[in-house]
Order: sequence, then structure tokens, then C-alpha cells
Amino acid sequence: MPDMTQAFNNGLADTLTLTGKHAELQALSIEHIDALNHAAADGELWNLHYTNVPNPQQMPKVIADALDNQSEGKEFPFVVRRLSDAKIVGSTRYYFIEPAHRNLSIGYTWYAQSAQRTAINTECKLLLLQHAFENLKCISVQWHVDDQNTRSQAAVERLGAKFEGILRNHKIMRDGRYRHTHCYSMLDSEWPAAKTFLTERLARHTP
Repeated sequence: MPDMTQAFNNGLADTLTLTGKHAELQALSIEHIDALNHAAADGELWNLHYTNVPNPQQMPKVIADALDNQSEGKEFPFVVRRLSDAKIVGSTRYYFIEPAHRNLSIGYTWYAQSAQRTAINTECKLLLLQHAFENLKCISVQWHVDDQNTRSQAAVERLGAKFEGILRNHKIMRDGRYRHTHCYSMLDSEWPAAKTFLTERLARHTP
């Protein structure tokens, strides 16, 4: 029997790039600081109370911390590049990576205002889930969503992910608010239906 842990880790090589028709997910690097600051400035996303999008002063440390976690095998962060103009328009990542149990979480996701409600988000979900279930052979993928971020909760539920419960007072946000976290999961057996949903939804987006 193949070593599933090694196969899992091989699927998260530093050079990993996931490419679709509208977006490309590229491994995060320290060189992306300026591009991510520019993307976050599109809508001043750091002012959203239900996200932790870093402002320009925080961005270097956020990226450095993410790369440290990647080196320890805990996370795999991406930048999101819009293929129509080659601009970086956001970031997302795999986290809580557990190769031995073949599961991970998807989150830390944000997009520049100009990329929101476009094909970018739909295609990134498809690329991330497809790689997780079909290449990494995950048996489960999870999401953790702020209880005040009802838009993201609805988006995860539309995928067919199951609501697992709420972690109360799970995090302390930058403004001092205690965040309750809504937890969702999707099993490998549920992925085919989600793939069909995302593929059909993506087809309805105009280029």
C-alpha cells in the first residue's frame, strides 16, 4: 500500500500551482507583499469587522507567519491571480493540514472588491476542492466561518457542506470582539455533487 502521508505531502510541493480559465492559485511568497497590499486596498478590506485581512503595516508579518507554518507542514497559502489582467486579487490557503488523517481546512480567503461576485471565487473553490479530494485524496475538508459573516456561511452551505456546530468565543478579533465560529465539513463521498454544482455555476459566469 502506498504511503498516503508522503503522497499527501508530495501534493503540497512548494511549486504547486492550480490553474483554471479565470484564476490561478500560486504558492505564496514574500515577494507578493506589494501585490497583496494593492489587492487589499481595493475596498479597504482590512476595515471589514468579520475578516482579518491585514493592512499594509501588518502584511509582511502575516505573510512571514504563513510561510513559517508552511515550512512546518501546517498550512499551504496561495495568492489568487486573475488571468484576464494577470493581477493578484486575493489570497486563500489550506490549513489544519493532517496528512495522516487525510483532511484539511480551506480558509483565510479574501478577494479584492473588484474580484468579488465574479467567476474568480467559484473557480478557486473548484480548484482547491478538486485538488484536495482528487489529488491529495482527502476524506474530509472543513471550513471555519465567523458567525457574523453570513455571506460566507451561505456560500459554504450552497456547496453541500454540512454544518457541524459552533465554537463559542473561539477567537478574539482585532476590535476585541469575541468571535463565535461556524464549523462545516464535506466528505469525499459528497464531493461529486459539489463538483457538479461548481462546474455548472462556473459555466454560467460570462468571461
